[in-house]
Amino acid sequence: MQSTAPPKTYRVKSFGCQMNVYDGERMAELLAGEGITPAPEGQQADLVVLNTCHIREKAAEKVYSDIGRIVKDWDRADGSSPLIAVAGCVAQAEGEEIMARAPAVKMVVGPQAYHRLPQMIRDASAGRRVTDTDMPAIPKFDALPARRKVGPTAFLTVQEGCDKFCTYCVVPYTRGAEVSRPHAALIDEAKKLVDAGAREITLLGQNVNAWTGDNAAGRKIGLDGLIRELAEIPDLARIRYTTSHPNDMTDGLIAAHGDVEKLMPFLHLPVQAGNDRVLRAMNRSHSVDSYLAILDKVRAVRPDIALSGDFIVGFPGETDTEFEDTLRLVDRVGYAQCFSFKYSPRPGTPAADMPGQIAPEVMDERLQRLQAALNRHQMAFNEASVGRACSVLVERKGKHEGQWLGKSPWLQSVHFTADVAVGDLVPVTLDAAGPNSISASVRSGT
Repeated sequence: MQSTAPPKTYRVKSFGCQMNVYDGERMAELLAGEGITPAPEGQQADLVVLNTCHIREKAAEKVYSDIGRIVKDWDRADGSSPLIAVAGCVAQAEGEEIMARAPAVKMVVGPQAYHRLPQMIRDASAGRRVTDTDMPAIPKFDALPARRKVGPTAFLTVQEGCDKFCTYCVVPYTRGAEVSRPHAALIDEAKKLVDAGAREITLLGQNVNAWTGDNAAGRKIGLDGLIRELAEIPDLARIRYTTSHPNDMTDGLIAAHGDVEKLMPFLHLPVQAGNDRVLRAMNRSHSVDSYLAILDKVRAVRPDIALSGDFIVGFPGETDTEFEDTLRLVDRVGYAQCFSFKYSPRPGTPAADMPGQIAPEVMDERLQRLQAALNRHQMAFNEASVGRACSVLVERKGKHEGQWLGKSPWLQSVHFTADVAVGDLVPVTLDAAGPNSISASVRSGT
């Protein structure tokens, strides 16, 4: 075994979903607690953590490409080697293969075990290659350090894992079963986030609306109850949540959209396809009609709600007619934002072995048509917002002198010129719409 000096600097590179962003932030806090500092921009880090996502096609190959690039670019004159850790869902799914295929990797750590990263770094610095892909979700959170300083927006993971077993998805295998974090821990972390500077908190989960827990009075509550309690935190201005599953969209949560002023008028509710046969093949627990009924209920209590979703095109066996059903659903809903992907087979999932795999060129054509429709509706939503008065939460400076960027209540990117600061809630009028952002002017006399 060849030991190396403990790392002094680090870089965490996160891929994929917002939960990975949250995990990356928490790993950075763990490393900071060990006295390891972020590497300055443009400089090599002693420790590189690749926080991976397994959802997209060729995810593992991209990891190996990154590993090769890190090794190739390493130019320390002292003969040292970079300390490379692979974390996240690719690590969980392919840990042993990573260790066998990439000798440069010293640590492999799954998404439920990264709280052990400090000890793993000590082991790796002593010359050992270490793997930890255990999946006890809750102890991870108990071991993470307190939140100290955050920006105006912050993520808070409330639930992890998935019990839905959609036939295309690896999440139940890489993140484990659905687990809800305890109510008291979430209230405490939210208050600390606000004390550390957060004005907006986004609650995260693979199926965030499956969260359940016992409140301080010992009463069982769901996500709507948690949101109502978080809304009582005085300096917390905004609450969001993602990603939701239609099966867990309760009447209580729908009602919260009408009752809780701090809950922003935005709902990300993935449907995945617009045809019932395809939905059954995906093992989705909703139909097109039941999905639309949920949206009707939400719009009844919050007419200005902005809707978002996820779509997969080219699922095995999807016909041209079934794809046309998806386009019809898009036109019926009128999404403000959406994510859309070509189906990609994930090893070990039922859909990977289904007959009727769709040719890549067919998927390409369908995705282009779907995205054209989604972009059209996003532009229409933005154009319909022109003239609205709202508040924008300032997140960062823009490219131009005096320009600031932030988000509207409907999660639109808004830019304007004013004498403000990061974290301010600025009253504006939305003036002009583009496909991806809106310009605004500050309302006078407010």
